[in-house]
Amino acid sequence: MRLPPPRCFPPLLLTASLLLSCVHGGSAPTADLRPRKVSLQVLAINDFHGNLAPPEGSSGELRTGSNPDGSPVRVKAGGATHLARHLARLRELAPKNTVIVSAGDLIGASPLVSALFHDEPTIEAMNLAGLDFNAVGNHEFDEGTTELRRMQTGGCHPVDGCQDGTPFEGATFKFLSANVMDAQGTTLFPPYGVREVEGVKVAFIGMTLEGTPEIVDAAGIRGFQFRDEADTVNALVPELKKQGVRAIVVLIHEGGVQKGSYDGCEGISGPIVDIVQRMDAEVDAVISGHTHQAYNCVIAGKRVTSAASYGRLITAMNLVLDGATGDVVEITARNLPVTRDTEGVPEVQALVERYDGLSAPRRNRVLGQVTAPLQQPNAQRWPSGESTLGNAIADSHLAATKDAGAQVAFINPGGIRAEIDAGDVTYGEAFSVQPFGNALVTMTLTGAQLHTLLEEQWEGTLVRILQPSQGFGYTWKASAPVGQKVDPASMRLNGAPVDPAGRYRVTVNSFLANGGDSFRVFTEGTERRGGPLDVDAMEAWLKARSPQPPPETNRIQRAQ
Repeated sequence: MRLPPPRCFPPLLLTASLLLSCVHGGSAPTADLRPRKVSLQVLAINDFHGNLAPPEGSSGELRTGSNPDGSPVRVKAGGATHLARHLARLRELAPKNTVIVSAGDLIGASPLVSALFHDEPTIEAMNLAGLDFNAVGNHEFDEGTTELRRMQTGGCHPVDGCQDGTPFEGATFKFLSANVMDAQGTTLFPPYGVREVEGVKVAFIGMTLEGTPEIVDAAGIRGFQFRDEADTVNALVPELKKQGVRAIVVLIHEGGVQKGSYDGCEGISGPIVDIVQRMDAEVDAVISGHTHQAYNCVIAGKRVTSAASYGRLITAMNLVLDGATGDVVEITARNLPVTRDTEGVPEVQALVERYDGLSAPRRNRVLGQVTAPLQQPNAQRWPSGESTLGNAIADSHLAATKDAGAQVAFINPGGIRAEIDAGDVTYGEAFSVQPFGNALVTMTLTGAQLHTLLEEQWEGTLVRILQPSQGFGYTWKASAPVGQKVDPASMRLNGAPVDPAGRYRVTVNSFLANGGDSFRVFTEGTERRGGPLDVDAMEAWLKARSPQPPPETNRIQRAQ
């Protein structure tokens, strides 16, 4: 801007040269007193879960609006090669001032094309896509901390080797995890990364779900603590300020839900709200995940976003920074669909096709047939909490462990990751349903412990209705308080009442056997005996019974 004559400025605003002009009556030079602005583009994804190929069915769609009759308008979205192309196009808008980040669950619970190779293909795809930072989510721990470190540093798998015949170099991007610490207080990965943009420092703090120990195998994280997310962030703020950082973005694998569009914020709720509200005022933005929801909110003065899951959305966030102070002066954000109407990145496409070809013989092998779709738990469809797919999986686990004396089997709803369509069931489909490679464990519990187990379904923030095998049933009361939901007298096994003092052989996957999903009573089980992998149990069950109709959903009764 053109400055007015020097005499119009108060003395405190005069520079030395202007002051000299005033004294001698000279004319004022032209100067710009506006602070220098620096823009940084942050592109974010979350909960990719190894979805290299475009996700199928509803998992590969986004609702973008409504038709005049009220029916939803949906677009197909996702796929690593399309994601890489959209990221590249957005990066072109600010090639030197762009950071690409992930809020966790980049790997784990992945489709066969990635999981068969221990998620190495996903790491390699994200290297090609230009990812800079990934905040470690709970699913990154599915194979334990040692395997997770290998994802960062590279090297062949200790058991399976380099299955594709080429070395695995590891991630070129950085894993971050500020709140995962060993007994000495040393973090598993760096707590944060700092990027300098035109002389301005911006910190990215990586935060893992505090509740991770409740939903992963305890053996894989032994020796590590998962600390409160907000407390950990707040403790790091003074350290960052000493380094001259005034702009702070948190990448956190915890989230919320909202009722609006994928770029809206209608009634945001969930754990992320409290966490953000407790964060230091110096935090400017929070990029979240875990709930697989999409939202674009402002909570407690901070921009808070999430980009759904499976690479279907990219959050494009723009930070305007004060070049002198380093503070954030403005933040805007949009959630952008990763549409498939564009040509993918050739290098990423070639990588996906190579691994797809390597996995095809195993993926396409037909295991059997089902006469109708097997569907996941859905409270609107089945208010009791059970489902056709959950019951089928439990039945397969029971059948596979009869030689261990199994009388009943349970599967947790979080262990069911996809559905099965009617017709031929391939190994790839069966694997997508149970992608964790859990072994089955048969143990002895008393009838009283079985009752405790059922009551544990309502403990914590999420209700988790275990899917039971055929022959086991009970009634739960919706209006009853937690701890008193299930009447012990309603519990039946093969038509007979469950005796509190009786001893029963129970089969679960290894995740539950170690107390996963906060089902602590399983850790008390005795006379343990290991069994086959969960997906192998499903294969044997289908081969023996095809064509298989969906099991009836009458094992659990819900009363008001």
